[in-house]
Amino acid sequence: MPTAETAKLIHAFAALADLGEEIAATRDFDQMVRSTLHVVLGALGIRRGAVAECDAAAGELRFVAAWGMGDDAPASLSFDPRLLEESLRDSADPAHFFERHLKSNFRAELERLKVGLVVPLVVHGELVGAIMLGGKATEEAFTPEEREVVATMARHIGVGIYNHRLLREVERRAQENRKLYEDLRAVYRNTVRAFAIAIDCKDKYTQGHSERVGKYTEIIARELGWGEEEVDDIAIGGYLHDVGKLIVDRDIINAPYKIDAKQSSELNRHPAAGFEILSPLHQIDDVIPTVARYHHERIDGRGYPEGLTGEQIPLCAKIVSAADAFDAMTTDRTYKRRKEFPEVVEDFRKTTGKQFAPEVVVALFSAILKEVDGETRERRFARLLGRDYLQPDLYRPLIVELLAELGQGERAAAETA
Repeated sequence: MPTAETAKLIHAFAALADLGEEIAATRDFDQMVRSTLHVVLGALGIRRGAVAECDAAAGELRFVAAWGMGDDAPASLSFDPRLLEESLRDSADPAHFFERHLKSNFRAELERLKVGLVVPLVVHGELVGAIMLGGKATEEAFTPEEREVVATMARHIGVGIYNHRLLREVERRAQENRKLYEDLRAVYRNTVRAFAIAIDCKDKYTQGHSERVGKYTEIIARELGWGEEEVDDIAIGGYLHDVGKLIVDRDIINAPYKIDAKQSSELNRHPAAGFEILSPLHQIDDVIPTVARYHHERIDGRGYPEGLTGEQIPLCAKIVSAADAFDAMTTDRTYKRRKEFPEVVEDFRKTTGKQFAPEVVVALFSAILKEVDGETRERRFARLLGRDYLQPDLYRPLIVELLAELGQGERAAAETA
């Protein structure tokens, strides 16, 4: 049969185990402090107590948890942070400052709260807070062993507060880094868009083409379920898909007639040239030069520069290919006016599986259908094509029929039936 002292020791060790578990079990700082305070009070049979966190810069002990004090516990206790700095210059031990200044400054407040035992929480030479305890329920004085148990528990609580403080700092810095990253991505995208405008300036008839292709590319990739960063990369690929045209003679690009075979061969150099321009830039994702190189390949192998077929063509290039063609069909060009929307639908019907990948065409027209049906508030196509170009009452059946033909889902098939 264990003695009373042995039983107390076993109870204290069990309480320490519980304390360690409470500290490790939650990322909620206030909940962690409340739980650990309850463990301390329960282990020693104490009726009231509180834990305060120290904010040295603000000169404040903020009460994080209190028990048995009713409305008596203040929100915080203030001190002069300069005293802490002076004390640390005199002595490297923050506990010395606590004993010398804080306990005497707060004596009246501690007496009002009926606090009989105050233990500073010091971790790695930093004052992180204090635990304040009232008397035991038996009204007996604290034994040296019980004070040692409190001191041990205080070290556990101090480490818990210190670790949560580090975690908050890590999260704060992560948020700052995330914002910095987002800002840099915005600058990057704006720079790319400015470069796309510069590319299109060489072709007076298709100004804005690269930016529109970038936006159509983004829409298609999102419809295919791509992640945010993947969408960003392929959109940039769409903006820069024609960068190779910088090496093509301006007279060929701006020819107001259908160019001959020799001129066409010169123009067809731009995908390979685009890859040569972009591939040395290690800061960009591989998808971007890939798009520049392969966006004129066709599923049936009749594209250029390599005559790839089917699955040989990267999906990113298939997406930009469809976006590029969609913009070419829906904007005025040098020697022809843009097609009406029924003609665009018919063109994609004939060329899907030959020039364009079916899943990409499905994604493009599914996105159009969502806008026509009002499933999205973003009027992306209306802004790019003009408000009156898509006429829902007239053209919705054409979209539904095309999607059903391409095997797009149950809804389109049901509505066609």
